[in-house]
Order: sequence, then structure tokens, then C-alpha cells
Amino acid sequence: MPILTVRVLEGRPPEKIEALISALTEAASRVLDAPAESVRVLVEEVPRTHWGIGGQSAAARGR
Repeated sequence: MPILTVRVLEGRPPEKIEALISALTEAASRVLDAPAESVRVLVEEVPRTHWGIGGQSAAARGR
């Protein structure tokens, strides 16, 4: 059973997360020749204050 874990910055709309889950499931199923029903996708949303870019948080950078 393939398990995919993806970390993204918080704040995306739920429909974008759903689309990501769908696309990742399709890709894993196709590439790994695994049934889509066996693919698990875990999306972890990270607060902007906890995501560092170039020595600053994404929140401080205004991203």
C-alpha cells in the first residue's frame, strides 16, 4: 500500500487539497501499478510561522 506524505503551507482552499489528493493518487497508481484504492495520501498543512525560507518564516516574508 503506497503512502504519500506531502507538506504544504497552510491556507489553501479545501478544493485545492482535494485536487492534490486526487492527482497524487492517480500518479502513484499509474507509476507504481497499484490500485487507486490502496493509495493513501497524507497532507500536512504547516503554519506560515513554522516554515522557514532563507532564514525567515514565510509569515515574516509575506508569502
